[in-house]
Amino acid sequence: MKLKIVIDKLNGFAPNDYQESFDNSGLQIGDVNSEIVKVLVCLDVTEKVINEAISIGANLIVSHHPLIFHGIKHITEKTYIERVIRTAIKNDIAIYSMHTNLDKIQNGVSCRLAECIGLKNITILSTDIHNNNIGLGAIGELDEEYDEIEILNKVKQLLHINTIKHSPLLNKKVKKIALCGGSGAEFIQDAIDKGADIYFTADIKYHEYFMPENQIVIADIGHYESEIITKDIIYEQLIEIFPKFAVAKSQTECNPVCFV
Repeated sequence: MKLKIVIDKLNGFAPNDYQESFDNSGLQIGDVNSEIVKVLVCLDVTEKVINEAISIGANLIVSHHPLIFHGIKHITEKTYIERVIRTAIKNDIAIYSMHTNLDKIQNGVSCRLAECIGLKNITILSTDIHNNNIGLGAIGELDEEYDEIEILNKVKQLLHINTIKHSPLLNKKVKKIALCGGSGAEFIQDAIDKGADIYFTADIKYHEYFMPENQIVIADIGHYESEIITKDIIYEQLIEIFPKFAVAKSQTECNPVCFV
């Protein structure tokens, strides 16, 4: 199957036009006329992932995070990005990324997370200024109220998370939950404005924990932990579109953050 056909189908699911202005989703490396024999789906394209693709005979990697985000002045062996590019080109492996365009669609990252923790009546947290049908984050309601510590532990269990950093608990019941996969501190106020009792996201900075001022609990579940689900979303979409096509989910651990 031609790479162009695969790209066209993925673009129909999560159009590249939806991506944020800072983003670099789309074809990173490759020839659209090349013949694809097997796809490897991952969160990040690391050296271990590119070697995994080689070992299983995959000549297309579809990732959530783009390998190439900023301008590159040279391609040597200095950084992992340069080494991955060199290895991909040497082995004729194409790389395609679905980043904020996958975040923004209604059945994308945050809405899938919301479903995983059992939310109902799910809507977009912060809609796009040009298109009300897409946006970032999600908000919904639980079937019943929980104590704050109960829902924190429930989310840890459901998402297989060891540690959650959070602002001080308010000793209130939790019914409405907002969340945003990946870096979502910029939507804390949106979560407050929409009446959420707790907001789950990642990459919250120290001073941002002061922002809620006893209006909401904010909780950092980790960037990797909040977006590893993208592998399932992309994999399921590829299998649905191409049921007889060889598609594999990466088995490589690529979380760069470690805990003791």
